[in-house]
Amino acid sequence: MDHQPPPFFKRGPAPLARLSFYAMLSLALLFFDSRFQTLELLRQGVSLFTYPVQQGVHVPIEFLQKSADYFSSLSRLEQENALLKRDRLSNAEVLLRTRQLEAENERLRRLLEVREQKKISGRVAQIIYAPRDPFSRRVVVDKGQQDRFSAGQPVVDDAGVIGQITRVFPFVSEITLITDKDQAIPVQILRTGQRSVVFGLGDGRLELRFLPTNADVQNGDLLLTSGLDGVFPRGLPVARVAHIERDTSYTFARIYCLPMAAVESFGEVMVLDPREALAIPEQITEPPAPAPAMRTGAKRRLRR
Repeated sequence: MDHQPPPFFKRGPAPLARLSFYAMLSLALLFFDSRFQTLELLRQGVSLFTYPVQQGVHVPIEFLQKSADYFSSLSRLEQENALLKRDRLSNAEVLLRTRQLEAENERLRRLLEVREQKKISGRVAQIIYAPRDPFSRRVVVDKGQQDRFSAGQPVVDDAGVIGQITRVFPFVSEITLITDKDQAIPVQILRTGQRSVVFGLGDGRLELRFLPTNADVQNGDLLLTSGLDGVFPRGLPVARVAHIERDTSYTFARIYCLPMAAVESFGEVMVLDPREALAIPEQITEPPAPAPAMRTGAKRRLRR
């Protein structure tokens, strides 16, 4: 009987022999590839198939890395946001005061520029409150008799005329706004030079009166102080024409205007120094000429 194992269980070459064969084959391929670049095309072809596999393997890794970065950045942003909110709340008062101071400084600079441009002198005052009177338009400033304020002084801001001091107390003064129904200012239309008087209506508007219906007035015309009242300097902006009603059945037109200055706003104003009274030149009269001396003969006849 044949005791040879079946072909299925044949072991083939020894493992050492196969290792030696594959090692020599690898060395030979390395030698020829380094010398003649024989396997370059083979590597490129293999890379076409291995690249999608490599990308597929890296996708879960990249997803995990990006997820970790996202959650870490999200938590960091939440912490920074909470810190910024706390800082904003702690600095809210300082920021508000800083903004208020910046606005006041800007307003004061504009007031000083107005004084330099108009060649006028005055002092800055702060509006502290408005009296609770629904039938008048008045405000109270923080300076009075101790600051040598007097009734009648004009008050302006950086945009135009505010009003006029009407009552003075030791430490405060009351200003009647130009929109008050009892306030009137002589004005002049800048475009045409026509003179008239603008009156307050008590509702934040002004009315230009005493102009005929055919007067040359247009919407948008600027009204300036004419200086005829001896109180307001000439050339200060007062109001701008907003609406005109012409009715031939009336003698005068109804011309409504809006003030140029921030009349209804609280802030800083400039109280102008009172204008000096116009000096009226006195008439110079020459002394009477002395009577001519009489002759001696005439004197004797008078004695006789």
